[in-house]
Amino acid sequence: MTKFLSIKMVPENLTFRDNQLNFDFQAEPLQQEIHMNGWNAPEDMFINPYWKQFEAPNPFMHYLLGILYTGLMIVACTGNGIVIYVFSTSKTLRTPANLFVVALAVTDFLMMLKTPVFIYNSFHAGPVYGNTGCIIYGTIGAYSGLMSAFCNAVISYDRYRVIACPFSSSKLTSKKALAMLLGIVLYVSPFALLPAFEIWNRYVPEGYLTSCTADYLQHDLNGRSFIFCIWFCAWLIPVIIIFGCYFRIYAAVRDHEKQLREQAKKMNVENIRTNQNQKDTRGEIQIAKVAFGIIMLFLFSWVPYILVAFIGAFSPKERKLITPLMSMVPALTLKASACFDPFIYAINHPKYRLELQKKLPWLCIHESYSDNASTCSDKTQMSGDTTPTINSDGQ
Repeated sequence: MTKFLSIKMVPENLTFRDNQLNFDFQAEPLQQEIHMNGWNAPEDMFINPYWKQFEAPNPFMHYLLGILYTGLMIVACTGNGIVIYVFSTSKTLRTPANLFVVALAVTDFLMMLKTPVFIYNSFHAGPVYGNTGCIIYGTIGAYSGLMSAFCNAVISYDRYRVIACPFSSSKLTSKKALAMLLGIVLYVSPFALLPAFEIWNRYVPEGYLTSCTADYLQHDLNGRSFIFCIWFCAWLIPVIIIFGCYFRIYAAVRDHEKQLREQAKKMNVENIRTNQNQKDTRGEIQIAKVAFGIIMLFLFSWVPYILVAFIGAFSPKERKLITPLMSMVPALTLKASACFDPFIYAINHPKYRLELQKKLPWLCIHESYSDNASTCSDKTQMSGDTTPTINSDGQ
């Protein structure tokens, strides 16, 4: 005898009826397994309970970040690697001031060297290495990020010293430049090493748990004091130095232009500039543009991290203001800055472009030697009576 089975749809389940036995039975609805954040983390890895409140991110987001970071790593390592190579192998570029540019490229290169760990974690949709790997990742990130901030600050100070105070008796030497860089390393070391030993804050996974940083969700004196001090000592101070130095540079250029106009008025001429003056003026305008770009890049890199850290440290955890996706933005902006730095500092350096043209001709950089004969001079030029102007490379 043929056996008939009828099926009818009901909300969220299926009802089956055996017509021969006159019997109904219900199938359980299919349910998709839901994982919470951190479900696949190593057992020895400490994760702030805050992140475990959220569902695990869609694997697509992990893969997307992995691909994006791969592109950033290639661009940043290539750009900074070329800067280090050209500045280190060219005698004309081995000046004390350029040591700061090389140091910035080294810190940016170091920042991106740990990116393969993030990429590996992303394509495994979670943290692979344990607590030790997290501490190493966080320590390298702290050193490279904080040193990059202070390298930007000393570069701005050096440009201010050369442009606004060209007749200063204090000359920058290689020993002084190295001493300043060593001072930066010693200054940032407590912020990088103390969390590694859990003396002051600690390094923990954040957001998608594929990267590690200081625990800005530690709501006690130890955690909050660290966030406040790193904001004041490692962000606000460099910002003040950068803004102050470039404002003084702008003021020096503005005063120089004013004096030239007054002198032209006294001489009853429209313009007293020579061809060299005009080239120097173009250099000053270029430096002003670079200064503006540097300030905007620095703010773009650091403001998201400071905002997320302060919101996380001083807002109630139950409000869940910081989501895993939101926490990944600061890491992304800091990595992006490592891509932009070599182009802002080095590509705008005429001597660097000349050396790049000689050493890497396949880059198809066409720089005129005649134009740079005057603009790449390391000497400070004089216009009018007493007002100094500077060349286009800021030397």
